[in-house]
Amino acid sequence: MKVIVREDAVGEVRRLRAQLERVQGRRMEAAVLPTHPSLGALLDGGGLRAGAAYTVAPSTSLLLSLMARPSRDGAWCAAVGMPELGAEAAEGLGVALERLVLVPDPGPRWLSVAATLAEVMPVVAVRPTGRVSEAEASRFMVRLRDRGATLLVQGVWPQAEASLQIGDVEWSGLGDGHGYLSSRAVTVTVHSRRSPVPRRARMLLPDREGTLAPLATPIREVGPHGTPIREVAPMRAVG
Repeated sequence: MKVIVREDAVGEVRRLRAQLERVQGRRMEAAVLPTHPSLGALLDGGGLRAGAAYTVAPSTSLLLSLMARPSRDGAWCAAVGMPELGAEAAEGLGVALERLVLVPDPGPRWLSVAATLAEVMPVVAVRPTGRVSEAEASRFMVRLRDRGATLLVQGVWPQAEASLQIGDVEWSGLGDGHGYLSSRAVTVTVHSRRSPVPRRARMLLPDREGTLAPLATPIREVGPHGTPIREVAPMRAVG
């Protein structure tokens, strides 16, 4: 049986879809940039969505772990307003230094600097030094969607796709008053606009080698009061 779709019906679907994207502030079929498997398992689509912004806990290790895979896959990355972020730490966590741009002190025009970098770089990380209004965030998000870039924010951002937080920190390596800190176990929790249920996983950040590694515990989806909803077997990083 031949099905005929009226042009006005197709146009109506496109109009409604465009309206939904404007309201939600995101593209429904945006590409996804792969990141570390342990982090990707917590994110919708398995990675960082192009044209989206993510707020990230004030952890340099977490931020660099998100940027490592994209940079190794050929994507240029930039970090704005993070003077303590060093090349050695970035390389240790797997970031390709030849595709990393650092702007330690952008000054009061940090937002303009980040927006300019988003024109040419697929991943831009920024630490705001002031409040971002809804209007400023909206203009920035339009630029991100047009360029297919991803924004990682160490701070508050009005239109974030998801928020990545760190908790339950446990250091290991110290003996009875002596020794060296060798690894840090953390719980990474992701709150997403696309899912009402937060996701969390236990991992080493860093492990004894200075990189991110999953712990042998399942990923737990939790309810609003921390009640487990379901468990998913953890992903294991290869290579």
